[in-house]
Amino acid sequence: MPGYEFFGEEERKEIDDVMKTGILMRYGFDAQRKGNWKAKELEQKLGETFKCKYAQLTSSGTAALTTAMAALGIGFGDEVIMPAFTFVASFEAVISVGAIPVLVDIDESLTLNPNAVKAAITSKTKCIMPVHMCGSMADMDALKNICDEHNLILLEDACQSIGATYKGKYVGTIGDAGTFSFDFVKTITCGEGGAVLTNNKDVYTKCDGYTDHGHDHNGADRGADLHPFVGYNYRISELHAAIGVAQIAKLNNFLSIQRKNHALLKSILSSIEEISFRKIHDEEGDSCTFLTWFLPDENTAAAVVAEMKLQNILPGNFYWYENNWHYTRKWDHLKNNNFLNKQSEPLQQQLKKYLHQSFKTSDTIMSRCISTAISLTWTKEQIKEKADKISAVIKKVLENKYTPV
Repeated sequence: MPGYEFFGEEERKEIDDVMKTGILMRYGFDAQRKGNWKAKELEQKLGETFKCKYAQLTSSGTAALTTAMAALGIGFGDEVIMPAFTFVASFEAVISVGAIPVLVDIDESLTLNPNAVKAAITSKTKCIMPVHMCGSMADMDALKNICDEHNLILLEDACQSIGATYKGKYVGTIGDAGTFSFDFVKTITCGEGGAVLTNNKDVYTKCDGYTDHGHDHNGADRGADLHPFVGYNYRISELHAAIGVAQIAKLNNFLSIQRKNHALLKSILSSIEEISFRKIHDEEGDSCTFLTWFLPDENTAAAVVAEMKLQNILPGNFYWYENNWHYTRKWDHLKNNNFLNKQSEPLQQQLKKYLHQSFKTSDTIMSRCISTAISLTWTKEQIKEKADKISAVIKKVLENKYTPV
C-alpha cells in the first residue's frame, strides 16, 4: 500500500493509448477512439478479478457509495447503520441521498459490533453498511444474518480493503452491493476513481445510468439515449481508468508483498508483552495494508505517539483517536450541522444527538490503537529498523511511566 509506489511503464503505456486518440471521455466518440475503451476494460477486469457479475466505475469511492445507495433505493428518511470509525466519505454519501447516518460502536476488529447494530435497528432502518477498515473485514456472517432477519439491505464499504477476502469471498461482493475506492493512497489506484460491485443485474443497470445523467446506454447514438430516471455526473475518465487497467494486473503482487512485510513487522512487535493486535475475522483474508496494534491504555498510547512524534518516526503510523477524518470524536462539522445547504429535519435531529452521545466502547478501543501503514517498497532491513525504533519508544514510555502533558 499504496499502488502508486509501483507506478511504472505499464501505467504509462495505458495512458499513452488514450493520449494517442485524444478521447478522454469514457462514452461516445466511437470512431475516434480506435478501439480504446479503458473504462470498459477495467470494469471487465474487476468482474473477473473479484469474481463478481457486474462492476460500474465511478469518479470516486464517495460517488460509488452514493450511486450504490441510490440504485438500492435508499433515500429520504431511511436510516443507515454504520460504524463510528470510518472515513468521512461514508457518512457524506449517506447524507447525499437524503438518508440518515446512524453511528454505532465498533469492536476490536475496528469494524461494526454486531450487538451494537442489533440495538440500533428501528422501523426506519433500511440498510446496514459495514466498513472494512484498514485492510481487513467486518463479521459478515453476523451482519448478513441480521440483515436477513430484519429484511435490510447489506451494503459494503470496501474502499480501504481491496483484495481482502472473507471465507473465500472478496469483500465488496458479499452484500447486495459493495464499493471500492481507487484514490491516490489505495491498494490499487487510478489517481481518482471508484467502483460499485454487485451480482444483481437491476442494481447494476441503475448504477450504469445514475453515474451518467440517467442515460440508458441502449443504443449506438449517445445523443439518442433515453433517460428512464434522473442521474448525475459520476463518470470516471479514460485517463483514470487507464491507470487502473495497469494497476489491477499488479494487485496479487501488491497483496503478496504487503502480507510478507506485515508478517515480519508483526513478528518483531510481538516480542513486546504489552502489545496486542487487532482482531481479524479471517486471518487468511487480511489484505495487510496496515498492522494495527494496541497498547494497554490511553495514557500509554498517547505517550508513545508523543514520543514517536518527538523522534520523527510518527509518519506512517496513525493514531485514529486524534484523527479528524476517521473517528466520530473529531467530527465536529457533522455534529454541528455545518452544511452549506439546508438539511432535512430528521437528519438535523439525528446530528444533535451526536453532540452528547457516548461511544465509550469505541473510545476504549480507539484510544489504545495505532495503525502502521505497510509499504510495498520496504526492505527487510528497513522493516527491522522501523520495528526496533517503535519498540524502543514503547519500552522507554513503559519504563518511565510517562504521562503526556
